[in-house]
Amino acid sequence: MNEIENSQAKLLINVIAGISAAGGLLFGYDTGIISAALLQITPQFHLDIGGQQIVTSAIIAGALVGCLGAAPLSDRGGRRRTVMVAAAIFILGTLVASLANGTWMLTAARFVLGLAVGAASQIVPLYISELAPAHRRGRLVGLFQLAVVCGLLVSFVTGYLLRHESWRLMFGLGIIPAVILLLGMAFLPNSPRWLAMQGDFEGARTVLRRVRESHHTAEEELQSIIDAHDRQEPWSELARPWIRPALVAAIGVALLCQLSGINAVLYYAPTIFSGAGFGQGSALLTSVAVGIAIIVATLFGNWAVEAIGRRALLLWFLPGASLCLLVLAELFHMQASGGTSHPWLMVASLLGYAVLNVGSLSVTIWIIGAEVFPLSVRGKGMGLAAAAHWGADLLISMTTLSMVQGFGAGGTFLLFGLINALAYLFVLRFVPETRGLSLEEIEGRLRAGTFLRTASGHQLGR
Repeated sequence: MNEIENSQAKLLINVIAGISAAGGLLFGYDTGIISAALLQITPQFHLDIGGQQIVTSAIIAGALVGCLGAAPLSDRGGRRRTVMVAAAIFILGTLVASLANGTWMLTAARFVLGLAVGAASQIVPLYISELAPAHRRGRLVGLFQLAVVCGLLVSFVTGYLLRHESWRLMFGLGIIPAVILLLGMAFLPNSPRWLAMQGDFEGARTVLRRVRESHHTAEEELQSIIDAHDRQEPWSELARPWIRPALVAAIGVALLCQLSGINAVLYYAPTIFSGAGFGQGSALLTSVAVGIAIIVATLFGNWAVEAIGRRALLLWFLPGASLCLLVLAELFHMQASGGTSHPWLMVASLLGYAVLNVGSLSVTIWIIGAEVFPLSVRGKGMGLAAAAHWGADLLISMTTLSMVQGFGAGGTFLLFGLINALAYLFVLRFVPETRGLSLEEIEGRLRAGTFLRTASGHQLGR
């Protein structure tokens, strides 16, 4: 195979990952724009704290339903078609949200948007992981999270620039990436592993020859897929003892990604900092700074998952994330007690936490979930991991402002800091290193009972 063919295969994989990751851009934009829009919607629709939390959380409730519904759909109709369905739902939900004339219409529209967000979170990482070569899989799946944080930053900048305009325009702009995703996916190939699961080995061969550096490499990978060939299994298969370590790792990381507080910061930072004495413009700029910081963190994380590994990245960053939140909690406590206020130190602590948490948990959640399950239940397993993520997100978004009101910002950030420390202990015990392994090799380790074995050959937790 000559260099031109090599570069064509690499380019095609990059295009596939880039277009697919537009689902992450929508994910980030639609979940993040509420932080700015809420400052206008609250007085217009006369929302109390409960109303603010309901409007914010509707998209997460929809995502919880969407990720579970997408799992069987992606197994039956294919990964690519499911992404296209999600893009069409994005367009519908965006139109209704931008035209909403009351709280309940807006809430319903954001629930519909959530269906698409949930489906995208379940299927896009899965689709990319099943097409990507093993040595680039972490980085390419990580593009989804990079797109998510880019969408968040775009939403924060849009919210700041349109702060004197209508919130309807803020929502309506989300239709642009939705159309790009729908049209772009129409030209992309199906997942070779999904084709193999349908018995279409020739179709799988055709796709692999397009996206691998040589026909020999494609044939070797196809043979490994055939050797590990699984038929689709029911949800009950996830309860089998040999799959349980994968389930614990994927769902644990998914839960802790949200319970560690990152979306509480992303959704409510302007509201929290407005209450701490920042002007509205300054509070919105704080969100923009957070958005820039998490993009830098995600870029580093996408490099680090292949350079140092998924597990190592988590173990390096989580202690620092916990420390930053504990400092932030103390600063809020000092302010509430009448002591000296340190607003910019608060911002610095918040940014430090955002970088360290997003650069580890948020980067690896979609990679780990898309890697660890066997093919026979990969769609369902990823759906369950995404559901755990959105269920925890729903809990956090529905309770954050109430916790701030009841315990103060200091007490709330203290709780999140302790959960980040708990996440470190969880990773230490239950999350293996999957860097450089093919999906079939990871499945082989599950079946052999060596899933939790480290690179040095030691069993985790023993």
